[in-house]
Amino acid sequence: MDWFINLSPIWQTLIATFFTWSVTALGALFVCFFKEVNKNVLDTMLGFGAGVMIAASFWSLLLPAIELSESLGQISWLALAAGFLGGGFFVIFSDKFLDKMLLRRNEKFKSKQDSRRRSILLVSAITIHNIPEGMAIGIAFASAALNIPNATLIAAISLAIGIGLQNFPEGAAVSLPLRREGYSIKKSFFIGQASALVEPIAGLIGVVAAMTMRNILPFLLSFAAGAMIAVVMAELVPESTRNNKTKATVGLIIGFVVMMILDMALG
Repeated sequence: MDWFINLSPIWQTLIATFFTWSVTALGALFVCFFKEVNKNVLDTMLGFGAGVMIAASFWSLLLPAIELSESLGQISWLALAAGFLGGGFFVIFSDKFLDKMLLRRNEKFKSKQDSRRRSILLVSAITIHNIPEGMAIGIAFASAALNIPNATLIAAISLAIGIGLQNFPEGAAVSLPLRREGYSIKKSFFIGQASALVEPIAGLIGVVAAMTMRNILPFLLSFAAGAMIAVVMAELVPESTRNNKTKATVGLIIGFVVMMILDMALG
């Protein structure tokens, strides 16, 4: 563990985001063995991921943002509200834009080429949802390196683990439906794991921005939190509650508690 502690926040971010990508790839690997996963298990896992992200949004992102904005003499509620709204609307407007693109493609193309385009759009949608997750990891490691109150290395590691845990069912949730629709195993796996390739890039952007622009760090932290909450509501909650609300809710509660314990007990 000492070797990781002594690394620069940039290398820590790269390692953490490649971990979250590898967990996505592991989830997508399910397509090599199954055409579907038990829906109850998948719903519980997605609910767990939602709980993890909700807890991480507060303890690993918003709480340090509050402490830092106060120490910088900023108006705390203004910086946090602006960042949170910015992150949330970034995800919402991105979803709307991709929905319009998909609708136009479906109306214009009626061939196998259309299927290829729709798969690209699917990857684009998941990729956009993974951008704030990667940024959040980078910002968390930068905050720990800058000794921001309530921002610790353990909290950053816990955030990366939490995002990785919710990436596992996400990888399966992307690759398995594609396999059922007739895509090859290789193609289904490639699309499933590719959805998280953007996380290391977004993580680097987040850590560099946070390290070089300390004054806007409260905004960046709350931006990442707002985007993560929007992803939970737009993607994880609807998908997990579609078949079994009870199991999804139990998964969410357990995920929230696990992430809370990781952050409070180890942070």
